[in-house]
Amino acid sequence: MVLGRVLLWAAEKKRVQKLVTEGKLSRPVVRRFIAGDTLEDAIAVIKDLNARGIGGILDLLGDGVEDPSGAEAAFDEYLTSIRRIEETKIDTTVSIKLTQLGLAFDKGACIDYVRRLAAEAQAIGTYVEIDMEQSEYVADTLDIYKHLKVDFDDLHIAMQVYLRRTPGDLEEMVDLAPKVRLVKGAYIEAEEIALQKKKEIDAQYRFLTAWLFEKGSDPAIATHDSHLIAHAGRCAVNSDKGKSSYEIQMLYGIRRDLQEQLASDGYRVRTYVPFGSAWYPYLMRRMAERPANLRFFLRSLVGK
Repeated sequence: MVLGRVLLWAAEKKRVQKLVTEGKLSRPVVRRFIAGDTLEDAIAVIKDLNARGIGGILDLLGDGVEDPSGAEAAFDEYLTSIRRIEETKIDTTVSIKLTQLGLAFDKGACIDYVRRLAAEAQAIGTYVEIDMEQSEYVADTLDIYKHLKVDFDDLHIAMQVYLRRTPGDLEEMVDLAPKVRLVKGAYIEAEEIALQKKKEIDAQYRFLTAWLFEKGSDPAIATHDSHLIAHAGRCAVNSDKGKSSYEIQMLYGIRRDLQEQLASDGYRVRTYVPFGSAWYPYLMRRMAERPANLRFFLRSLVGK
């Protein structure tokens, strides 16, 4: 966990970012985890995934914006993504970050943007998945989800397992039967806010997985951990639910063999496909989450 926190720290340092982003040797590893700079790059990746029986989740990379023009630009990019889904007939959802849509400075405008995107997605037979970001945005993100879930039943939201508040937040949404993407969490948070030890995080992941099968709807188990995936399978059996009752979600470039095996075994699998030029913070978070990713990155830098 110490190494992970160092990498998360590096994700926010401009000097380290310049070293990595301008280094030619880092490009192979970037293409391993990032579809490309453009939406069309991501669409090409998802077409290939679909051919293998795997759905996609489009993810526009980038941090929160600081002004209305930035929020409007992000909205336009998300809207274009949804319209290209209809044009290309690919099987994918769209993940959105509320700070890209102005949450930090205009919550009302952000709600309007999400409503319009959810309506567009619903009209073409797909849906929007709201990402969960740093802890300071959790309360507002949950407010927006609760507000819009009434009108858009297929609206999904990511919930971060390592946050101490997450079990209580889920209980408060029980009447909505929330549709949740369960993720471990990948931001630096203080110990009083987030669990720090892997053993504790895994235990909470198992507990919340069981909760989702009992009280949620269409849960998405977003992990590359075979033990947690197996636990989800047991929860499905205990709830008298089959493979089609939930999704297993993974990240582009990670455990590709397992993704294909699960899909061939009849599980619903989706791959989170990031695209865009603002890839550095995302890449550092992926390195922090899984030592195998870091080993791959270091080998690429030395040409091995």
